[in-house]
Amino acid sequence: QVQLVESGGGSVQAGGSLRLSCVASGHTYSRNCMGWFRQAPGKEREGVAVIYNGGRSTTYADSVKGRFTISQDNAKNTVYLQMNSLKPEDTAMYYCAAGPACDFSYWGQGTQVTVSS
Repeated sequence: QVQLVESGGGSVQAGGSLRLSCVASGHTYSRNCMGWFRQAPGKEREGVAVIYNGGRSTTYADSVKGRFTISQDNAKNTVYLQMNSLKPEDTAMYYCAAGPACDFSYWGQGTQVTVSS
């Protein structure tokens, strides 16, 4: 089992920054791949960023490339999502997810990000 707890969401104006954190506990193997997803009201959930291969590899959605950065601190069992130059369209519930092979079997409860124009 893996437990994921997100924090760091909030309300900011366009152009601002937020850093989301996801603290993980449980089987290390099941956390080989971790990612951030988001879902806005009335929209499908979309992948934002993924980190895997021991933190050596990352991928990003085109919509956040150059603005968001995913990273991990293994000593703290934490994955971060640094979000800069936020836009109103970034408003969503953000979820942390984990899985042994990027299958994302485990999910957190989410943290809300609201960006006002």
